[in-house]
Amino acid sequence: MYDWLNALPKAELHLHLEGSLEPELLFALAERNKIALPWSDVDTLRKAYAFNNLQEFLDLYYQGADVLRTSQDFYDLTWAYLLRCKAQNVIHTEPFFDPQTHTDRGVPFEVVLNGIAAALKDGEQQLGITSGLILSFLRHLSEDEAQKTLDQALPFRDAFVAVGLDSSEMGHPPSKFQRVFDRARHEGFLTVAHAGEEGPPEYIWEALDLLKIQRIDHGVRAIEDERLMQRIIDEQIPLTVCPLSNTKLCVFDHMSQHNILDMLERGVKVTVNSDDPAYFGGYVTENFHALYTDLGMTQDQAKRLAQNSLDARLVKP
Repeated sequence: MYDWLNALPKAELHLHLEGSLEPELLFALAERNKIALPWSDVDTLRKAYAFNNLQEFLDLYYQGADVLRTSQDFYDLTWAYLLRCKAQNVIHTEPFFDPQTHTDRGVPFEVVLNGIAAALKDGEQQLGITSGLILSFLRHLSEDEAQKTLDQALPFRDAFVAVGLDSSEMGHPPSKFQRVFDRARHEGFLTVAHAGEEGPPEYIWEALDLLKIQRIDHGVRAIEDERLMQRIIDEQIPLTVCPLSNTKLCVFDHMSQHNILDMLERGVKVTVNSDDPAYFGGYVTENFHALYTDLGMTQDQAKRLAQNSLDARLVKP
């Protein structure tokens, strides 16, 4: 079944480039940039990938991202991810990048973007993988900081298609960023946002009504609000669900408890994605395979999930 799932043409719509930084590349970049790491070797680092919640993961995620310093580093990170896409028949990807993770430690915005954009361009020309880059604001920082990031991004507006919202969800509702999202839409960008991962269904309502998003990233807690579920079904608002991430971060205690197939059968346009695959134990095919192994996903369901991902692209072919 793994090989069959791997061969399915699919799109990935919820992937943080910084979260695809595999330990081997992290160590190689640390050596290239002469950065001392707190882990003695790759195995020690992998053993640190045990998280009880989103914040524990984010603490390690930001620490790991510190090895990314030059445009070549960001190119190598993105290219390594695209090679994974090619191996898993991901024909289109819409990855997130978090400029504030890097600008806050002195890496210029254009250094980050130039490396990523060059790799995505090469990915289309050499691997046949189309893409649309999404700039994400960090929600644990202020809206003023997000506005400054948008200012930095506008001279490079052709390099990305949408803005998003990620990082620590609890205590940072979408309403905190209404003005910067209004401005981004006025500048012509599409909008998406993480909502309903650890946060309540109310955060999903806010993302839809205040940020006017085209797609909900995660959204698994929507099932707790029947009126919200009906709206998502009626309007066919896509959800970019990340099963392995949800279990690794204890949103669900075990994959057998995951609600993605229940939502699919109710008519929700759910998709399968890997989120931060270097940290959560697998890329897109591994996420599909986990649904087969633990939830008994059928081939018909897998085909529908894959087709949903292609239908939910912001960048249409």
